[in-house]
Amino acid sequence: MSVGIVLVSHSAKLAEGLAELAAQMAPDITILPAGGLSDGSIGTDYDEVVAATQRADSGDGVVLLYDLGSAQMTAELAVESLADPSAAVVADGPLVEGAVAAAVAAQSGKDRKAVAEAAASAGMPEDLAPSDTTAGGDEVELELHNEVGLHARPAALLVRALSEFDAEVTVRLGEQEADAKSVLALMSLGARQGDRIRLQAHGPQASAALSKAKELVDGNFGE
Repeated sequence: MSVGIVLVSHSAKLAEGLAELAAQMAPDITILPAGGLSDGSIGTDYDEVVAATQRADSGDGVVLLYDLGSAQMTAELAVESLADPSAAVVADGPLVEGAVAAAVAAQSGKDRKAVAEAAASAGMPEDLAPSDTTAGGDEVELELHNEVGLHARPAALLVRALSEFDAEVTVRLGEQEADAKSVLALMSLGARQGDRIRLQAHGPQASAALSKAKELVDGNFGE
């Protein structure tokens, strides 16, 4: 079982497109769109949000994200109407970035609270900072050969892989450094094909984490 995700939007197309995007990074997670009104017009449908929330719950609960204020109200009312309101939570974070972060967290096996926290903190500027070349620790430099570098799917694969290790890993490109367990931070680096990134790791499984990262990069992230 895993945490499900429901995307509440005023636009059916927006919710469906975002669900499709997030599913690319979390293929084992139930991500359901709940956008627009039943007649196809703009708005939020309470009954649809309730139904989507119920379908998304496989036993580990559901995290709901929303686009605008009235969608938040609809999502909160839907949660309150559940037989067990504690089984779902509305995350207060950016819809697009939050959906990506929540999907990756859920795919990594995080619980409902951690998935909601990932959504709420998505895109915070502290995830991306000037690099500190004096920090020490195990390091490896890797060249990206896959066609589009650290775009969404490879970044998500790297985050999911590294989340299994007891290690803190950062990725540097030029003057910028990102938390290797934050898909949004990795994407913000803008690392492209041919770029050389430097990974630095600390912790009991630092060496193993870097070996896994090298395996992914050398294998072009399966592309």
